[in-house]
Amino acid sequence: MITRIAARGSLAPFIAMDVMREANARETSARALAGRRVLHLEVGQPSTPAPARVRDAARTAIATERLGYTDALGLPELRQRIARHYAETYGVVVDWRRIAITTGSSGAFILAFLAAFDPGDRVCVATPGYPAYRNILAALGVDVALLEVGEESRYQPTPSLIDAAGGRFNGLIVASPANPTGTMLDGEALRRLAGYCAARGAWLISDEIYHGITYGAPAVTALAVSDSAIVVNSFSKYYAMTGWRLGWLVLPEALLRPVECLAQNLFISPPTISQRAALHAFDCARELDDNVARYARNRRLLLDGLPRAGFARLAPADGAFYIYAELGGPNPDSVAFARRMLIETDVAATPGIDFDPRRGTRFIRFSFAGETDEISEAIERLIAWRQ
Repeated sequence: MITRIAARGSLAPFIAMDVMREANARETSARALAGRRVLHLEVGQPSTPAPARVRDAARTAIATERLGYTDALGLPELRQRIARHYAETYGVVVDWRRIAITTGSSGAFILAFLAAFDPGDRVCVATPGYPAYRNILAALGVDVALLEVGEESRYQPTPSLIDAAGGRFNGLIVASPANPTGTMLDGEALRRLAGYCAARGAWLISDEIYHGITYGAPAVTALAVSDSAIVVNSFSKYYAMTGWRLGWLVLPEALLRPVECLAQNLFISPPTISQRAALHAFDCARELDDNVARYARNRRLLLDGLPRAGFARLAPADGAFYIYAELGGPNPDSVAFARRMLIETDVAATPGIDFDPRRGTRFIRFSFAGETDEISEAIERLIAWRQ
């Protein structure tokens, strides 16, 4: 029997998905069948389906179209519609030919990292941060420099933090709004980071998949401050299309052909039915903004209720749909805490170790993308549990 496994196959797991698997299994247990529901605050996906017009367009496409391959970079009309979105939303003019449609933002990250970095290159990533950044980079043989961010920098990277990390670097990943903290970079902070990277010949990769989900000032795109930034976005979060697996890249000219060749070989093309449907997503603002209004209510419930449940320190959560909460107490263990919370309260949340390998034992992330009654019930259970 052959037992050899490639080193890239031994990546750390995406713990949020492991927690979801355990929570789903619990839902089928005898206790769940007896009437107590599991409350899912572990995974960041909207509880609503895609907008009605998107679903209608998918049904029409199934009934009337062949739905074969598209260009590797996606349907020209969808790329053009996304370019129009940048003009309407941000006042930024983007040539539609710089836009590549991808198989989710995950596909976008894979294509961008492969095109921009070689094995042995070094990329700076904030921690706490989305774990797939460092895990995908590690699978590709790219060195990851973790920048430990905290309250003093509003959980965002700064030039001084990169300087303190020392050594060369070939890229920086920023996320605004960020996962798991929900914090954001304003235009001036983004401009400083873009200039810092440009002066050192390093790529700036901006994860903007939570744009549209903010609770004060709107999010700023890196395209407003840099022509050389690599921008990643997705139809999953604001547009409520997680399972449709569709995202996009806005690329500098130099990376267009490399990304196209990589996409041809790795993915052929993004899902055609999803692209046809997504053409209508930009015309659903009222329905989608109703979702954001619900997230805002859920956010307020957690900001008010979690301190009463013993979580005293919470990240600001300017955008996205997460609260990153500190556990407190001596020797906290977020993995054990999350498991015990699931078993004893049927509330699922993600341990902070998923987002911060060193300090994440002290934190837990709650997603508030679900229905308001579920968030309210989760708070009631947690307050009763920790009293």
